[in-house]
Amino acid sequence: MFYNNIHSRIRIILLVTLILLVLVVIRVFYIQFFQYRELKHLAESLWSRNLPIAADRGIITDRNGKILASNITTTSLVFIPNQIKDKESAAEEISKILGVAKEEILKHASKRTSIERVHPEGRQLTYDTASKIDDLHIDGVYLVKESKRYYPYKNLLSHVLGYVGIDNQGLSGIELQYDKYLMGEAGAIKYFSDAKGNRLKLSDIYLKPQDGMNIQLTIDVNIQKSIERELDNVVSMMNPDMALAIVMDPNTGEILGMGSRPGYDPNHYQDYDLESLSRNLPIFSSFEPGSTFKIVTTSAVVEEELIDLENDTFFDTGNVKVDGSTLRCWKAGGHGQQTFLQVLQNSCNLEC
Repeated sequence: MFYNNIHSRIRIILLVTLILLVLVVIRVFYIQFFQYRELKHLAESLWSRNLPIAADRGIITDRNGKILASNITTTSLVFIPNQIKDKESAAEEISKILGVAKEEILKHASKRTSIERVHPEGRQLTYDTASKIDDLHIDGVYLVKESKRYYPYKNLLSHVLGYVGIDNQGLSGIELQYDKYLMGEAGAIKYFSDAKGNRLKLSDIYLKPQDGMNIQLTIDVNIQKSIERELDNVVSMMNPDMALAIVMDPNTGEILGMGSRPGYDPNHYQDYDLESLSRNLPIFSSFEPGSTFKIVTTSAVVEEELIDLENDTFFDTGNVKVDGSTLRCWKAGGHGQQTFLQVLQNSCNLEC
């Protein structure tokens, strides 16, 4: 009896052990074949760091391929604080080159982050400034490529094109409307570091940025130049509060040119007030077509052969009631008896 009890316990222990082993094997199999990508990513995130490389925004051109908005390459300053051994000295040297207070640079160098972008002091540096910083050869101080928007025609078509901010995001106009297509996807230089942030002697990985999509407008830059010139003439002669112009292809509805005043240079949008930046008057402002639309309604009835311009007549009394409202002709008392050709010639409000 005693022997049988021991034998039963041994079998139970063996069975439990076998079950545990099977569960361990299943778990290892699951990790190896189903979770390895996620775990690998988590492991790499602990010891890999990315130096960002900005993508170029897509180019904007007119209908003939002339570039209206392009990019120029600039450089920006990035710190990896854990790699900067003497933060005081580094901040002092860099602050002299950038022309800013040492305390401001020291704040960036002392941040408890893996990567610190020096913003705004270190953004979009000139070639000479970037070269001076590079010559310092300070560990943990990096210069990365950035793209800056450039508008070669300056004020031309400024309200239509809009402008972008320092982070290359569209803030108005075409730049804002199609920002997700123009933006592109940033790349990076991936390097590896230990828990203290010290760079490991492993091969860096280059992740190529994906540039944004190009956009071609229906605008004709030569027509646009004419619009801009005439708007400048109107402003100089009349000094109006605002001026605007649109050129459209009546066969297709394509906008060939559009401009308004006051305007601005999107290369230096920071120098203008919000009213100048945000008001694309041909779209922002609304105007009644007035008498200019009379030729449209008259053309329609002639095309449909509903009236004879020279023989059909209309008597203008000077006013007419429509849906409870009284509409008046511009001429007090009206024009009296007239043909429809005279109605058009006199710009009669009641019949047109």
